[in-house]
Amino acid sequence: MIDAIFQFLFKYQPLVYEQGDFVWGSSRWMSASVLVATGIAAYALFTYRGVLGHGPRDRVVLIGLRLAVLAVLAVCLFRPMLILKVAVPQQNFVGVLLDDSRSMQVSDLEGLPRGSYVRDNFAAADGLLLTQLSEKFVVRTYRFSSTAQRLEPGDGLSFTGTGTRLGDALGRARDELAGLPLSGLIVVTDGADTSEAAFDVSLASLKAESIPVFPVGVGEERLVRDIQVSRVETPRTALKGTSLVVDVVVTQTGFAGEKFPLVVESEGRVVDTQDITMPPDGEAATIRVRFKVDDGGPRRFKFRIPEQPGEQVLPNNARENLIDVLDRRVKLLYLEGEPRFEAKFIKQALEQDPNVQVVLLQRTAAATPSAPPKFLRLGIDTPDELIEGFPLTEEELFTYSGLILGSVEASAFTAEQLRMIAEFVGRRGGGLLTLGGRRSFAEGGWGGTPVAEALPVTLDGSANAKAGDYFSEISVLPARAGQAHPVVQLAATDAASLEAWRKLPPVTSVNLIQSVKPGASTLLSGEDANGVDLVVLAAQRYGRGKALAFPVQDSWLWRMHASMPVTDSTHHDFWQRLLRWVVDGVPGRVEVATAPDRVEPREPVTMTALVTDKKYQDVSDARVTAIVRSPTGVVTEVPMSWTVRRDGEYQATFAPEEEGAYQVRVTATRDGESLGSSITHLRAAPSDREYFDPVLRTSLLRRLADETGGKYFQAADTSKLAEALSLSGRGVTVVEEKDLWDMPALFLLLIVFAGGEWVYRRARGLA
Repeated sequence: MIDAIFQFLFKYQPLVYEQGDFVWGSSRWMSASVLVATGIAAYALFTYRGVLGHGPRDRVVLIGLRLAVLAVLAVCLFRPMLILKVAVPQQNFVGVLLDDSRSMQVSDLEGLPRGSYVRDNFAAADGLLLTQLSEKFVVRTYRFSSTAQRLEPGDGLSFTGTGTRLGDALGRARDELAGLPLSGLIVVTDGADTSEAAFDVSLASLKAESIPVFPVGVGEERLVRDIQVSRVETPRTALKGTSLVVDVVVTQTGFAGEKFPLVVESEGRVVDTQDITMPPDGEAATIRVRFKVDDGGPRRFKFRIPEQPGEQVLPNNARENLIDVLDRRVKLLYLEGEPRFEAKFIKQALEQDPNVQVVLLQRTAAATPSAPPKFLRLGIDTPDELIEGFPLTEEELFTYSGLILGSVEASAFTAEQLRMIAEFVGRRGGGLLTLGGRRSFAEGGWGGTPVAEALPVTLDGSANAKAGDYFSEISVLPARAGQAHPVVQLAATDAASLEAWRKLPPVTSVNLIQSVKPGASTLLSGEDANGVDLVVLAAQRYGRGKALAFPVQDSWLWRMHASMPVTDSTHHDFWQRLLRWVVDGVPGRVEVATAPDRVEPREPVTMTALVTDKKYQDVSDARVTAIVRSPTGVVTEVPMSWTVRRDGEYQATFAPEEEGAYQVRVTATRDGESLGSSITHLRAAPSDREYFDPVLRTSLLRRLADETGGKYFQAADTSKLAEALSLSGRGVTVVEEKDLWDMPALFLLLIVFAGGEWVYRRARGLA
């Protein structure tokens, strides 16, 4: 309607003005006409000076109206016009790219799927828009999804493509039409580009070659009724038996306030379910789910909300994530400087955990000038393990994944051992946990040591000096940053977990720590009898590993206090969760990862390995091989090459041919000596990315049009598409002049100004 009114007033549709260049077409004699018009204006000014009986306002209004009439006439005499380059019929090519992906199955065009519009207008031989284009251009049609290819006569569209590579499709059409007179490219799509490659690269090429793109947006920018599991954050690996806390992000439209179950499945078996309330339309809700990984190997975990009647897209109700569940035993070295209950109950808590081994090295007698210290060794694998006490070499210390330091003073270690402990965290990537006690933290002289640099807390002892007492009783609660952390989860929900913490008896501490370092997180906090806020559990990343501080000397009270039931497992659960997190993510000498962990068959996947020696120094001269085993048992060896950009990093690519789970085992050797191996898994399966956020991406398509000099069209308004291509100025063109002096708008202005003068004169008694 607006375009029709515009064309009535200004003679041509807006598209002509957008593409044309405005010029004046007057000849030389027009200058004489301007002089005459100036003389007439001067005469008018002179004659109005003699108007009597009225003030200056009348003279100003009348002079203004008369000059306006003269100005309109002058514009007409100067002969305004538009200069356009118009494509010569049947002398130019147009590339038409049709989206053949799964998202075109979404039914949001008055109940019809998007693909029906594409078929009716472009794919069919008698399609309306295809017919209009064929009258003016030589049309080349392409289909695209994960790949792009020519659409020959008789070929159909299936709308089953598992991806949308818009940039690749534009590049394919550009290359095939190179050297031909090309008026532009038409892209019929919803704009849901799922390619991992940067779209800007393809856009820059089109701009450089001045190829205009005319996107036709199909679909709606907002679905009416849909539930979507937008994102699920799970770890790539987890130790068998670990309890995970996972954030699931849910969005919806049309179901606000309704309650539905969120189901977590592992290989078809339900491991957790909870009812959730749908957030307001268009908003996201983060749901925290808890479940335990009990089975080893590569496990597929599905997070789904049951399909509801009336949903426009069903497959986006679920997300699948692959977790490598490691069924192995990891070792922690626990050094305790004195016999105490804390060590006994920590070891008891881990005795029933088949995947975590705590080796206790407890000092029973301090060193004297004539004799070395004596130790009790528990949980060792061989008689010679720790035979000389705490490890003296990096190779020996680095065989452990975690290190727990109890109530032991810094002076019990040599300078080399203190450096080794810091390197255990920073270079080896191990987990360090320091416990409270009379010989721990500042009280044990740890300030200023290399270990103090790794710790997440500051060691100044100021809180203890103010306290006055030897130790303080502390009531413990989760801190803000720890409420969602797996370590502090004592129940099935956040509220129940918080209530469980409130019921625990107080513990005591000699090491009253009040501040953490920048970048560290406080997971548990407490308050003493004087109302002083204290740090109970803090953590931070340090180099490749993590360091934790737990300045409590008697957490065993959570097991043996008179208020705790005999059957209560809080102490066991807390220490199992804590020590599993201490060793979570600790790397081996060879580590391998794939990016991504799910690909389509025949889609390349990048395998990256990090290789180190016994001291966890990066090795860049190793022989590294990836041994890939397919679902049917076919083994392929892929050599991996050093990337140069980072020491110890090796990469290779592999394209799986079959659908299913693949095992990738990487081995590394140097000079005939094995450096180690590592295993990961990936899955080859059709992608479901097309079903997530399957709305019309208007912003992307408008940007594509604006930056290439084309024009964006909505599917419901493509009547001017063929003409827009004709006026693109590309290909074989002729110059056309469009006169503007005879526009109805100018004639109407003459009537308004001339009639306005007569009306004003009548109203003021001057007629």
